[in-house]
Amino acid sequence: MLNFAIVGCGHIAKKHAEAIDRTEGAALAAVCDMIPENMEFYRETYNAKTYTDYSELLADKNIDVINICTPSGFHATLAVQGAEAKKHIVVEKPIALLMDDTNAIIDACERNGVKLAVVHPNRFRPAMKKLKEVVESGKLGKISHINATVRWNRNQAYYDQAPWRGTKGLDGGVLMNQAIHNLDLMLWMMGDVNEVFSMSATRIRDIEAEDVCTGLVKFSSGALGVVETATTIYPKNFEESLSIFGEKGTIKIGGPTAVNVEHWNVEGTSEEETAELKKLIEEDPFGKPGHQCIIEDLVEAVKENRGPIVTGEDGKKALELVLAMYESAETNQPVNMQPQEVLN
Repeated sequence: MLNFAIVGCGHIAKKHAEAIDRTEGAALAAVCDMIPENMEFYRETYNAKTYTDYSELLADKNIDVINICTPSGFHATLAVQGAEAKKHIVVEKPIALLMDDTNAIIDACERNGVKLAVVHPNRFRPAMKKLKEVVESGKLGKISHINATVRWNRNQAYYDQAPWRGTKGLDGGVLMNQAIHNLDLMLWMMGDVNEVFSMSATRIRDIEAEDVCTGLVKFSSGALGVVETATTIYPKNFEESLSIFGEKGTIKIGGPTAVNVEHWNVEGTSEEETAELKKLIEEDPFGKPGHQCIIEDLVEAVKENRGPIVTGEDGKKALELVLAMYESAETNQPVNMQPQEVLN
């Protein structure tokens, strides 16, 4: 049995608690938050111990895993401290807001021999798993390009509910906070990126970071990518989608939260097979909750002494893309993302 502790009892913490509760071999043993009232739900529902002092939580030898659910700007400090205390780490997206912080988290976990899992749960959605299978099979042939789209609504009240929301230091904008899941999926499907060019703006929301961002991506394979992200859509979430275009197939996974097969036309796949695939996904579009898949995998990773499915390096790649797009938007120049050894 692995005993988990959640740090930061905001909105996303409940998904972690439910995932832990549903996972065999896992138990929610403790929670930590600076505001005692935020922890009452977890004490009453799961009989979790409550801590307002993180160092006291880390000193609890009964705790095996720390789930970090705080504002993004605090991820690095808490993750490094947790790793130094020999606790396995589950960190919400994004892994951090800065590359140096990300490297510090990965290094601390490696030095202390603890597992590091980053929460990119959308990889576990049935439609995305099927899409990944087809891409890896080569059935699409040479891929020309991919579109990653997030057209969502986050109104001003969303940003006003906490002073850190929409700030560059603790939260980030639509690219860092909302669209990073979609970008992770794009990277998961397409591999490494060589070059990006992007533009961003703060058009409607009264926040420090961007509320709309568009960009172009060139992958190491030579394929291209188009990124469009916004939290300005009226009056509610309109679309999250991933569309892939190959010489032998066209696929779009879409809907408000990218769980529906909106188009699936692959050479060699009959209309009957396509209809059966769509029906199967329509019956259970979300599948097992992604957070639960992350927790279950972490338990198995510890048991089998292997790396988690979504690693620190995966989280780092998604962050690298976001930061490159930010740099391009600020400089109005393309940004080369090839490793230095490749460039030399």
